[in-house]
Amino acid sequence: MDYGLTAFGVALGEKIAVKDIVTEYTEDVERVLGYGYEYIHRALPDVSVSDLAVEAGAKALGSTDPRDVDLIVLALTDLADHLYWDAAARVQWALGARRAEAVLVDQGCVGGITALDTLAGRFATHPGYNTALVIGVNCTVEAYWNRLDTHSLLFSDGAAAAVAVRGTTSLRWRASYAETDGRYADFFRMDVGGARQPFVPGTGTPTVRDAWDVLESFDHDAERVAGYAEEIDERTARAVHRACRQIGCGEEDLARLLLLHDNRRVLAAQAELIGVSPERTNVRLAAAHGHFGAADHLFALARAEESGELEPGDLIALAANGRGMHWACAILQR
Repeated sequence: MDYGLTAFGVALGEKIAVKDIVTEYTEDVERVLGYGYEYIHRALPDVSVSDLAVEAGAKALGSTDPRDVDLIVLALTDLADHLYWDAAARVQWALGARRAEAVLVDQGCVGGITALDTLAGRFATHPGYNTALVIGVNCTVEAYWNRLDTHSLLFSDGAAAAVAVRGTTSLRWRASYAETDGRYADFFRMDVGGARQPFVPGTGTPTVRDAWDVLESFDHDAERVAGYAEEIDERTARAVHRACRQIGCGEEDLARLLLLHDNRRVLAAQAELIGVSPERTNVRLAAAHGHFGAADHLFALARAEESGELEPGDLIALAANGRGMHWACAILQR
């Protein structure tokens, strides 16, 4: 199945220096600053996740008539604007893409990559689909969790979108690989608010399980926690290895490796396992902007394309892990 990405659009929250706001979120200032992030992006209070997605999508479409779009794939990280509500359908309508099928991908931070596989599948099974729009977006719901203190990465608000066209040779999709391990499905969930335990008035605001809850899941056993962290990195590397194998290339053939915007230590460890030097990754971009969840990879790809650093024929691997747990890699060729 051949398709390629032809245009990009980005919508970001306000850029703020981490050092200027870290005390708003945590007393553990040294630890958070030690992750190496310089800035994050924070949306204004009246800007929702679907607003960011629509803005990025409209920029990507540019002069393309929205009525010519056959498919929209929206990848979310955090909660949508409402419960019992389809954010992908809202984005489709707001963009004026009246003919487009709208698909929602909800696999956390890996969703921006699995969305590319969703595009390939839809193009393969729908011969009449020629133009699609893929969007990754995150907007942190601060009422439920702490964007700076919940994980060992700092969350930003933003969206990135790309137009995908059947048969084009620009940033052509070459391969995808994905795997899931449901043993970890209960990590990072919010216990209250679902069907098993609905919200109850007067009981306070629930919170998302965080990295400290993960430690409890392993009974604070340092070896088990370290094993879990190693597994995340090793399976991310495995996803890249297996995607490369599909097209007969080696990791040394990758011009760029775009990982999720984790902290510098994690990105360096993953790059080493994969066999790519940190200079060929997006480590500097991550530090300069924070983690956009499902939008990381499309954002990094948009910036690489905009800067002119990609050469014809370059292979670009996009790799990540996401809650669930999921691991995935997609390979594009410039």
